[in-house]
Amino acid sequence: MIHWTTTASGQEHSARWRSESGALAPHRVVLADDTLAADAAYRMACEGTGLLWQGDFQNARHLLQALMRRADARSAGRGGSARGRGKGRAPKPAAAAAGVTPEQAFHLHRQAQAQRARTLGQVLIPVEGDYRIALRRAPDLQQVLTQAWGPATGEPCVVSLRELLGLVGAFEWRKKGVEIPALGAPPGNRIHPHYGVFSPVRGEYIDLVAAAPLPAGAKAQAFDIGTGTGVLAAVLARRGVQRVVATDQDPRALACAQDNLQRLGAAASVEVVQADLFPPGRAALVVCNPPWVPARASSPIEHAVYDEGSRMLRGFLAGVAEHLAPGGEAWLILSDLAEHLGLRPRAQLLEWIAAGGLRVVERHDVRPRHAKAADSTDPLHAARAAELTSLWRLATA
Repeated sequence: MIHWTTTASGQEHSARWRSESGALAPHRVVLADDTLAADAAYRMACEGTGLLWQGDFQNARHLLQALMRRADARSAGRGGSARGRGKGRAPKPAAAAAGVTPEQAFHLHRQAQAQRARTLGQVLIPVEGDYRIALRRAPDLQQVLTQAWGPATGEPCVVSLRELLGLVGAFEWRKKGVEIPALGAPPGNRIHPHYGVFSPVRGEYIDLVAAAPLPAGAKAQAFDIGTGTGVLAAVLARRGVQRVVATDQDPRALACAQDNLQRLGAAASVEVVQADLFPPGRAALVVCNPPWVPARASSPIEHAVYDEGSRMLRGFLAGVAEHLAPGGEAWLILSDLAEHLGLRPRAQLLEWIAAGGLRVVERHDVRPRHAKAADSTDPLHAARAAELTSLWRLATA
């Protein structure tokens, strides 16, 4: 719950705090409206004060954009008109710090991202129990919120404007879908990511799965471990695999995969199962695309990228041999970004492969095509520019 006081009457109010990202509720909340200056708002946001908006909804969006400009200017070391001091001050990007290691640069970068998110998350929007927003010029977001949160419960809540706009973006992504050339020609080649499920926007790893030679017997049955949107299960089905068992432990991912497989006409070939890693039985092909970076996730959706202690990677390598049919292969899809960041050495990966009773048959590599790989201003540019995404073909030793 969050609490605030009406200035005129001194009356106490409270409402449930809602954050899909797991952000903590602001420790202090004040009412704010169109008269609040951006510099004052930024100063309070840096101090951790929540600004519960009572004015025009579109003006709240403009204020958030102004806070973004100030946060980015400070992070880049350019300052800005609001240069508050103290705990709200964000660290400079890792690229600007002299003599830091790649690992230190990564942690500084994430620290800066987290501080930026905390600051920008302080503009708060009240949401009615039926998902209406009773502010001037507020859009109708009832369909958006129902899709992300489920049916309305009748209980009012408060959510950060930044997260609310993220829900709108996710709604549009789901409606439009992501074109996957490996699934064939449009329009029947789109994956529609649900809210909270990582979108397959980096398509190079999908191309690796679409092109690697299938091991003998793989067309009878394959496993897709950590299916997410179901994109790799769909690719395997399009390649002629008669039965794919796709697993995930996230209910949102399971619903998303089922929805996409139905859209693509692959539901008859793919069974979606809730499991932490492996389903029962064996298959001639077991595919896994685990999170690539061994670091702590700061929100649920980050679990698709960050895997503290390489838990999923280690679990897959330790257990996959027991789920391979004779002569079968395990396909590990993994970026080496963690190696370039100094977070996990190649020798450690090879040690885990050997400890799992596996050997490397072949490795297929591809360079990333995403924009950050070519962005020299990115704090992690050196690591991103050197990154390779690989499909490791593994067999029992």
